[in-house]
Amino acid sequence: MSAKIATRHLSRQACIYIRQSTMGQVRLHQESTERQYNLMAQATSLGWRPEQIRVLDRDLGQSGATMTNREDFKVLVGDVAMGQVGAIFSLEAPRLARSNQDWHRLLELCAITNTLVIDEDGCYDPAEFNDSLVLGMKGTFAQAELHIIRARLHGGKLNKAAKGELRFALPVGLVWDGDQIVIDPDQEVRGAVRMVFDLFARESTAFGVVQRFNELGLRFPRRAYGGAWDGNLIWGRLTHSRVLGVLANPSYAGMYVFGRYQSSKEVEPSGEIRSRSRLMPQDAWRIVIPDHHEGYISADRFVVNRERLAANRTNGEELPGPVREGLCLLQGLLLCGVCGRRLSVRYTGNGGIYPIYQCVWKHREALAPRACLSVPSAPLDQAITDRLVSAITPVTIELALKALTNLEERDREVGAQWRMRIERARYEAELAERRYEAVDPANRLIAATLETRWNDALQRLHDLEAELTAFEHETMHAVTAEQKRHILALAQNFPRLWSAPTTTSRDRKRILRLLVRDITVTRGPEPKIVRLHVSWQGGETEVLPLRLPQNRAEAIRYPEAFVARIRELSIDHLDGDIVALLRAEGQRSATGKPFTVGAIRWIRYKHRISAPKPPAGSLSVCQVGERYGVSLWVVHYWIARGIISPTRSRPKGPYAITIDAALDQRLRTWIAKSGHLHPTSPTLTA
Repeated sequence: MSAKIATRHLSRQACIYIRQSTMGQVRLHQESTERQYNLMAQATSLGWRPEQIRVLDRDLGQSGATMTNREDFKVLVGDVAMGQVGAIFSLEAPRLARSNQDWHRLLELCAITNTLVIDEDGCYDPAEFNDSLVLGMKGTFAQAELHIIRARLHGGKLNKAAKGELRFALPVGLVWDGDQIVIDPDQEVRGAVRMVFDLFARESTAFGVVQRFNELGLRFPRRAYGGAWDGNLIWGRLTHSRVLGVLANPSYAGMYVFGRYQSSKEVEPSGEIRSRSRLMPQDAWRIVIPDHHEGYISADRFVVNRERLAANRTNGEELPGPVREGLCLLQGLLLCGVCGRRLSVRYTGNGGIYPIYQCVWKHREALAPRACLSVPSAPLDQAITDRLVSAITPVTIELALKALTNLEERDREVGAQWRMRIERARYEAELAERRYEAVDPANRLIAATLETRWNDALQRLHDLEAELTAFEHETMHAVTAEQKRHILALAQNFPRLWSAPTTTSRDRKRILRLLVRDITVTRGPEPKIVRLHVSWQGGETEVLPLRLPQNRAEAIRYPEAFVARIRELSIDHLDGDIVALLRAEGQRSATGKPFTVGAIRWIRYKHRISAPKPPAGSLSVCQVGERYGVSLWVVHYWIARGIISPTRSRPKGPYAITIDAALDQRLRTWIAKSGHLHPTSPTLTA
């Protein structure tokens, strides 16, 4: 061994690399760790001075399969590349790396920088072919050994899991009883878990369960794993993530599942390869054993809960989304008849008070400047409401009694949960009392501590009892016989129940979703006609044609027949005469007011309707201006000066001008000699 160690190696530092794969090995297999630290004595015996020996032991408890989290191995590779290391000491050479990529990279750097690799079997110079071959084979065997061990262990786990005997951490509410999975014997724990499933059946959303759970003042347990609190229950507030975890866990449905999470390797932005655990879809679970143990819900209800959670998602175009508090009744149920995607709600108008259903997929993806479909929400909501009220028969007395019974059962479940909580606090107070009574009175140090704990337990019990009293007074109201009669009377009138002010928009949406699966909106043959293709939950479909209301501009627009009549009357009638005729017929304007001269003038201006022509042989002011090539102001100047004497059929009516030969000659001479109309005329130049 010493023959390969040269002066150039002894002039550089010797690195003692110490590693064990897990913290359990570090804690329990201390002999291996001690043997690795003893390599310092071996380095000293081979000629390295103590100050040249460097111990790299920060990778204890880290696997050698990758370089991830192995800081000292990275330092070792960097120092070898810089030519600062003369030899690397390790109990076994494969302890340096279990990956061929990392192993051969280190050997290549060692060969370039003349760095030795020393273990219990001997001293190797990677620059020599034979030593490099031996080290390469050792690395390959080490990686193969790791693969074989992992395959054996995983195969054993799969075989045991296939029989439903593999033990793993169970969710709260389920415990191991030997090799069997049973429901937790703690009644408060069972009640809390069942309350989550019952509230989700009523609220339909995980967030609604969290809100309701906290409003009722209930707590939810979680079981600690590892540390001083291993196996103990910790009670606290229910969170949204906990609800999702409970609803998505098949163990609560009595199923034994192995392989819900599987490990996969990913490349980090830094270039490192990390193993991550990811949730697999249900069809990719390795082992599923239905009816393996007693559960809190049935397998069918588990599937329904997962479908409801998936439908509550808001990050998919094909999903209706959860029931919300908005006024739009059909939110999440409407499908676009053009592209097939869900219609969204948009609020327009004065401060966003006019909601419309709109498909903006093409506009959002810059495929078209406008939306596929845009319809106001009020007509669609009213049409579906009318159809729903007419389709549903009055609710029977039996259904009302069942709903009332469910309400009372819910109150009893909440009260039972509170009582179990108080029972636990009472047990803790009694336990503290027994401990205090069992202590020697002479030992005042311990007695004082136990007395304080007893007092704290009694105070907690008193506080919980006070909270329960306030909760029962505010929330759990008893239903009297008179109230039951009112409820039964109301239950027989579904339209009244639907339109009642106490029925919220959210309640109406829930009722609607129990009956309607989706509604496809398509355009009809006319611009203001749409068709609603209603798909009921039972599988039946029907088409509801709907005429949309006109907007304001269309509502006050005069029909073509009326405009044609005004055009016909304007040939021989003045505006005042037309007003008189329309008023005599009892007709009103588009805004519902009596016709005026201004309204008729606006209609003629809007539709380019000319005023009545002057009598035969006479000209209007415009015609005179066109005849002599002058402006209207000149014609009015002639009228004001008496040069032209027009006539009028009525005061402030249009002028009718008669021009004979003498007046025509006079006007032409006027124009020819006018300095304003012809600045270059002889009259001006003179």
